[in-house]
Amino acid sequence: MGGLVEGKRFLVTGILTQRSIAFHVARRLCAEGGEVVATGFGKGLRLTQRAVATLPTEVEVVELDVNDQRHLAALAERLADRPLHGLLHGVAFAPQEALGGRFLWTAPEAAELAFRTSAFSLKALVEAALPSLRAAGNASVVALSFETNRAWLGYDWMGVAKAALESVARYLACQLGPEGIRVNTVTAGPLQTPAASGIPGFEVLASRWQREAPLGWNPEDPSPVADAVLFLLSDLARAISGAILPVDGGFHALGGRLDAAADGRAAGQAPDPLPPAP
Repeated sequence: MGGLVEGKRFLVTGILTQRSIAFHVARRLCAEGGEVVATGFGKGLRLTQRAVATLPTEVEVVELDVNDQRHLAALAERLADRPLHGLLHGVAFAPQEALGGRFLWTAPEAAELAFRTSAFSLKALVEAALPSLRAAGNASVVALSFETNRAWLGYDWMGVAKAALESVARYLACQLGPEGIRVNTVTAGPLQTPAASGIPGFEVLASRWQREAPLGWNPEDPSPVADAVLFLLSDLARAISGAILPVDGGFHALGGRLDAAADGRAAGQAPDPLPPAP
């Protein structure tokens, strides 16, 4: 009996190290019989190559800066030889000035870079891969996001960019559905990934998930998220598009607790003040 994605080809972006969510997705795809093409960029390209070398099957690595039209054109040419059955958008970036409580004082250029790299890039990536996705006849696109229904102080403009990413995914789902191409988003709970290391206050965020998620949450274990992405990339999800699938131990369902001990403000603790303007 073949694997879940036997004989199918997938593009996986966002692999930096073995701790990346995208790496675990690639490993699951390989284990289920899929062929993976990975992307890396700049100084991180060698790290990507080193990570994928540990996968059970050989993985081609293509250099890709999602903000460089020349790279996107080269990717389209590289993928054109055979159908592409799915892709994972795992790319995100925000300058430090757009994070860490500096929301009010972020320059427009920094906010625009966060949006372009983390949200608009989904459209750019799908556009580059579109001929190969069309050739597959029934393809799937999955983007990685984070809980966007609330504001997370410190996540700031990355939170805005992730909300935009989810909106881009919905519009793509509507545009591409008639061609048999599905587009969905997975919102993952906080995980100890290379990207997380650049988010101020990440440890506090992760500890809250560990305390409050109904199913519990292990920020060291990306496998539940990778399994959900595998499902959406497979034909098992052939009638699902435009969806946002939370994989966070059930944290998204919480409205909050009513006991005073669960709320620092009710216990007399003042919220952290805003940082001073630069």
